[in-house]
Amino acid sequence: MTKSSGTLSNAAQPRPRRGEAQEGPSTLRSPLATALGRGSAKEGVHHWWVQRLTSVALVPLSVWFVVSVLSLPSLDHATVTAWLGQLWTAVFLILLVLTAVWHSQLGVRVVVEDYVHGPGAKALTLALVTFFHVVVAAAGVLAILKVALGGAG
Repeated sequence: MTKSSGTLSNAAQPRPRRGEAQEGPSTLRSPLATALGRGSAKEGVHHWWVQRLTSVALVPLSVWFVVSVLSLPSLDHATVTAWLGQLWTAVFLILLVLTAVWHSQLGVRVVVEDYVHGPGAKALTLALVTFFHVVVAAAGVLAILKVALGGAG
């Protein structure tokens, strides 16, 4: 122990035992995270939750789609067009397309955020990914509506 002016220096003071109160505010952040100022963006839980909800929603929608297609008497144009012309078939197909595209966009967004470095490249890639998924969703919904409303022929 070193003494300076009759008091113990910081290096020689005993550390508090587990469960004892510490001086100053308690934190779970590492010294590196504190120095860099990086912490939670407060968005991860929402993103994670939505991705799980869309994956759960895709299970019954996908099962419905596979069972419905396999139960058709034939897969010729007239049969599939008549099947798509039914109201509930069109509604469930639109839900399937929108949920699948949303789930895909969430997953691709995570990959881009994790593996594309540089703020400019990341922003451009995220914008392109979002644009692509909006186009795919719009094209899918419009195609279903066109067939369901009798425009395909």
